[in-house]
Amino acid sequence: MGFKALCLGLLFGFFVSYIRTPIPDNVEESWKIMALDITAKILSLMAMCFEKMGIIKYEEFISIIISLDYTQPHSDEYLTVTDTAFIDIPVRLYLPKRKSEIPRRAIIYVHGGAFCFGSFSNYRLAPQHKFPVPFEDVLTAAKFFLQDKILTKYGVDPTRICISGDSAGSALAAAVTQQIQNDPEIKHKFKTQALIYPVLQLIDSSLPSYRENEHGIVLTRDIAIKLASSYLSEDEAFPQAIKRNRYMPLESKHLFKFVNWSILLPEKYRKDHVYTEPILGRPGYSLPALMDDRASPLLASDSQLQNLPLTYILTCEYDVLRDDGLMFVSRLQNVGVQVTHDHIENGIHGALAFMMPPLYLRLGFRIRDMYISWLDKNL
Repeated sequence: MGFKALCLGLLFGFFVSYIRTPIPDNVEESWKIMALDITAKILSLMAMCFEKMGIIKYEEFISIIISLDYTQPHSDEYLTVTDTAFIDIPVRLYLPKRKSEIPRRAIIYVHGGAFCFGSFSNYRLAPQHKFPVPFEDVLTAAKFFLQDKILTKYGVDPTRICISGDSAGSALAAAVTQQIQNDPEIKHKFKTQALIYPVLQLIDSSLPSYRENEHGIVLTRDIAIKLASSYLSEDEAFPQAIKRNRYMPLESKHLFKFVNWSILLPEKYRKDHVYTEPILGRPGYSLPALMDDRASPLLASDSQLQNLPLTYILTCEYDVLRDDGLMFVSRLQNVGVQVTHDHIENGIHGALAFMMPPLYLRLGFRIRDMYISWLDKNL
């Protein structure tokens, strides 16, 4: 009996240590954050167990949970909300009911969800649809919207269009912006891009933010790696290679300068971390997506970045993806692109998703208000 109790106690201790992440002192509404974090980690652990047992894939289980929060299009006295398609890409339209004497501003918003999830999909999702399918879907929808006849149909000013996204959606938004701004055949360009806690590179999994937030709130390093792997490859050994930071193709070494955090991160975030280059992968192994700036917008050359529009980037301190956004700020500033950067010192990844009761976060509303304020002034 005593041995069984000891085993149960050890198992319980392991479970608690796995799901409980210490909440930093400066994080507001810490009990809510803790509840969200524990819930996320329990669901993630369940998903991994079910996957190991062969019951259901990790991504499928989490998708089912997220789909419970699906919102049907709901119009009100101010907006008409409808689901439609741009060519064959599903989109949700939010159209003001009040008539305007002048053409309106417009925002193309690309939802987050680690390329794998989304309660309403405006692009096909991994792992069923791997890179570059999600990128191509967003690009197709954006190019369709930027046509003269479509802008006229919706009463949009072609000089006042923004593309925006959060998390994985910001990676797609940034990549599409680079494609459109550098394509001479596309007549209308974006006036602004706005990226909220963006993921912008899949080259180096040992950035300071990955180390500091390895067991991070809501999003851990392991889960970020698992989902990125699902987006890029079916190779079951790939996630382990990423964890060791040993997976880049042998011919990719020239790209490391674009994500060298020892140069691109402000000193405040470098701290006492020691930079080591990603280790090149095994001979004969190659995954072209790893060298593609459509998957990692930070790999774009300076000449490509120079053509980007006015940019807004929001990063959060307690976020495994923090340094992607910080490095992008540096690279854009270095080539003369006008950038506004807001950093939330007590912020966590995904806060915008938590603006509904019972566990709504004031942080989510604060991020929303900062984002909308910038758009209102600059779009």
